[in-house]
Amino acid sequence: MNTITDTNFNFPGQKGLYKGKVREVYNINDNLLVMIATDRLSAFDVVMPKGIPYKGQILNQIATKFMAQTQDLVPNWLIATPDPNVAVGHLCDPFKVEMVIRGYMAGHAAREYKAGKRMLCGVALPEGMKENDKFPAPIITPATKAEMGDHDEDISREEILKRGIVSEADYVVLEDYTGKLFQRGSEIAASRGLILVDTKYEFGKTKDGKIVLIDEIHTPDSSRYFYADGYEDRQDNGEHQKQLSKEFVRQWLISNGFQGLEGQSVPEMSDAYIETVSDRYIELYENIMGEPFVKADVNQIQERIKTNVEHFLAEHV
Repeated sequence: MNTITDTNFNFPGQKGLYKGKVREVYNINDNLLVMIATDRLSAFDVVMPKGIPYKGQILNQIATKFMAQTQDLVPNWLIATPDPNVAVGHLCDPFKVEMVIRGYMAGHAAREYKAGKRMLCGVALPEGMKENDKFPAPIITPATKAEMGDHDEDISREEILKRGIVSEADYVVLEDYTGKLFQRGSEIAASRGLILVDTKYEFGKTKDGKIVLIDEIHTPDSSRYFYADGYEDRQDNGEHQKQLSKEFVRQWLISNGFQGLEGQSVPEMSDAYIETVSDRYIELYENIMGEPFVKADVNQIQERIKTNVEHFLAEHV
């Protein structure tokens, strides 16, 4: 089970390396970013000890293909994908907010609603809703990184503007782009028998001041999908919705006594279980993209990525 869980490349023109929970981002000449999607799996803000075969390829290909399918609506940072696990794009100054948009009362929104809250990020929530009901219209519930720790923090539009985190002129663009991307994503999902429930988008500014979509889009790590078939019946009968997201990993961890809380240990993931997770991610890909997943050769995955990126940089830098 060859996986890529850590990289330490030294590319020509490399100025820095940032390691996120799943992606590793190389700064090339303060001009380009080389983003490598690893096979690391994060849940409850904790990176699991073992990688998931093909997960990085799956996330990278979903994100880059969706960027290609939405670039007529919203400009994005992407320039090329020289390797199945790699995206290369423009260096951007990221906005310090995540634009979360919700079409349905699910996940965090449902938990807040159950706790009695009727206002989320400054947005009033209708009375009489139950978990997984559709909102009358999609709502934008932004999140910002907390000053301390890794958890995202709910924030309202008003607070974002008041704190000067984003200018009003820029925020209007972020809202417009978020709505357009969610509409397109919902249409694509519907064509594949899916419902795009909620998702998040991140944006940045290029050196010439253009606002562009960055990071990932419509992946199972950043989005929640329901199967459309039987959705209404399940709601009417008070049943759980059939989901396409990494929620199945969270549920397995919870059932094995782990929620990322202090004093808890990550349960042992056997090779057999890791293989089932990989299979589920492949299933996610094929449902979301509506095409078969083609496994890349992972015999020498580090060398493959290094060679492909260096070849790209030699031709374009």
